[in-house]
Amino acid sequence: MHELAPVSPFVALAYLIAGVLFILALRGLSSPATSRRGNRMGMIGMAIAVVTTLYTHDIASLPEIIGAILIGGGIGFVIARRIAMTAMPQLVAAFHSLVGLAAVLVGAAAYLNPGAFGILDTLTGQIHQASRVEMGLGVAIGAITFSGSIIAFLKLNGNMSGKPIMLPARHLINLGTLAAILGLVAYFVTDQSPWVFWTVTALSFVIGFLLIIPIGGADMPVVVSMLNSYSGWAAAAMGFTLGNSAMIITGALVGSSGAILSYIMCKAMNRSFLSVIAGGFGAESGGASGGAAAVDRPYKRGSAEDAAFLMSQADSVIIVPGYGMAVSQAQHALREMGDMLKKAGVSVKYAIHPVAGRMPGHMNVLLAEANVPYDEVFELEDINSEFGQADVAFVIGANDVTNPAAKTDKTSPIYGMPILDVANAKSVLFVKRSMGGAGYAGVDNEVFYMDNTMMLLADAKKMVEEIVKSLD
Repeated sequence: MHELAPVSPFVALAYLIAGVLFILALRGLSSPATSRRGNRMGMIGMAIAVVTTLYTHDIASLPEIIGAILIGGGIGFVIARRIAMTAMPQLVAAFHSLVGLAAVLVGAAAYLNPGAFGILDTLTGQIHQASRVEMGLGVAIGAITFSGSIIAFLKLNGNMSGKPIMLPARHLINLGTLAAILGLVAYFVTDQSPWVFWTVTALSFVIGFLLIIPIGGADMPVVVSMLNSYSGWAAAAMGFTLGNSAMIITGALVGSSGAILSYIMCKAMNRSFLSVIAGGFGAESGGASGGAAAVDRPYKRGSAEDAAFLMSQADSVIIVPGYGMAVSQAQHALREMGDMLKKAGVSVKYAIHPVAGRMPGHMNVLLAEANVPYDEVFELEDINSEFGQADVAFVIGANDVTNPAAKTDKTSPIYGMPILDVANAKSVLFVKRSMGGAGYAGVDNEVFYMDNTMMLLADAKKMVEEIVKSLD
């Protein structure tokens, strides 16, 4: 059986230090207050791992490695400088696709030149059997991550409809394809013929596409988290192939943390992980409660001046940000509005739903960018009971996560999902571009038509800026 190549005590210690720093980085990233420190620890750990790997491996020459780092680092630097915070979900999906593709390319390189990777049995001229398992699984998971992330990117970026695309007999096709992949990986242990390796690769690319296509936009936060987990396991499998303990540690950390986060988010939506993978969420409009017909129902419309007066007279305001805030980039104006209300003696808090936006922590990131104090930001379970005592719930582009249909309509696709109980506030100010669109799940929101709700129909940023002018 192939084993990891022996390493010097210095190398083992360096990889151990890098692994500890990665763990501390995850710990730091668990809170906005410590996220910068967590990022720095992760960067230092990665620098140690990269330098140690360059020191111990001679597969490529130093100029080639430096050239690759400069090209990749330059592209990453330019993208990071230019990307808008609102485009962060699709950027994360795109980066996941690159991790998956890298795993496929490393696996292909190891298959084509196993001697250079130290996985060739010199007696038989064959790849070590254990390495074939690691290689097959790594390539399969990497290919699934790549093609799945590409579909997620296209849906998040608007190049593809966020609605589920339902293929006939998709469950049977998916199960058959997955069974074929697993069977061929097992067969690869006994026969390393090229057709086996490349068939596994091709089928894995296909199943990644098939798995994500039927998943609706409302489930995208879970999908992004799930693909993050896949990319980690792909990296861990390639770590075994390369005999690199740092990759194994890092991949396992990313894979397990992504899996845990996916579970937490599924729980927040009151949905099972398998139901998300099965897809179809949001394919229907939710019957009578959804669709364009609901636009004709009577509702109360207000202005920025009305909203400013109502909030200035309140004792407590709870702000609920959603994807509409992200699209209009209204977070800075929102923070300015909150600051003005606090100066007027109003208690201001921010309520965050676990799946608000298009990726885990989307709203937290945007509010942190706008320098909203961390102690004013609360998760659903910590603040939901306070809506009943709040004078105003100010909802800015958060539709599905505030929809009472999740509690009352058993036919609704979001039924059972915990929501922010904004309807319990004395007054609800709901910022929305128009009455013509539903949330990403395709369900109309009953809050729009309640007696205590005032609809503020405009671009979110412009509306908040007008409110700020009226408060001044």
